[in-house]
Amino acid sequence: MELSCKSEYALLALLELAAIYTTKEPLQTRQISVQQSIPDRYLEQLLATLRRGGLVRSQRGAKGGYLLAREPWKITLLEIVACLEGFDPQLNPQEDAAKAAKTLEGAVISEIWQEADQAAKTILQNYTLQDVCDRRDARRQLDLMYYI
Repeated sequence: MELSCKSEYALLALLELAAIYTTKEPLQTRQISVQQSIPDRYLEQLLATLRRGGLVRSQRGAKGGYLLAREPWKITLLEIVACLEGFDPQLNPQEDAAKAAKTLEGAVISEIWQEADQAAKTILQNYTLQDVCDRRDARRQLDLMYYI
């Protein structure tokens, strides 16, 4: 499993939304774009995908923008990646992969690959957007302490 540019940009945008979650004030796409250096048009597409996936909600009007649809501690990284990459984390592809392997060696390699994929999904399931925010904030504190 590899983190695509799409997922990375979406995670950066979601971190911005998580940072202001308690204020209940929406962020506009241009604000997120500037803060995280994400192209505007691409960000709009990502946020639309995240909205359809139930991870963000939009608010119209002069003070409109985007907000998290749920609390950041209830949104897992696996949900985010699944929403953007289009896979269902509930499906177990091991049976299909075993059928697709034409040789004994291919079957063994496929089993190991599926095991690695499952390990990656388990790790992503265990981290929430809040965990990423907390880790970022802890690193910021370390950087501040280093310069003092």
